[in-house]
Amino acid sequence: MPHLLLEYTKNLNLLDEQEVLLRLNKALFGSGQFDEIDIKARAVALDDFVIGVTPAGRAFVHAKLSLSSGRSPEVKRDLSSALLQELRSIFSGPSNHHIQLCAEIIDIDRDSYAKDMIAPSS
Repeated sequence: MPHLLLEYTKNLNLLDEQEVLLRLNKALFGSGQFDEIDIKARAVALDDFVIGVTPAGRAFVHAKLSLSSGRSPEVKRDLSSALLQELRSIFSGPSNHHIQLCAEIIDIDRDSYAKDMIAPSS
């Protein structure tokens, strides 16, 4: 834990998904809430989307961070703010699109979440 899912509209032509995910992971690690190895991130480019009723020239980036339940509202607010700040930095340059940036925190029930790790052979 945590799991970060970054969804973005393909019209943004996000060139380097790996770099964006790495920057978001660093922001999460910098929060002090997670061990570095536990942060898992992936990106999904959306081919089909509609924003409002005039989709031309519009785009969005939505970061969903799934966490084990139990963190305070303040910690969750700090995490969503850190993600949003990093997204603003990434998409701060000139754009041909009106871009909406979102960050969402989702609680995962600790009692039903299962995890195991397999270490590399030495």
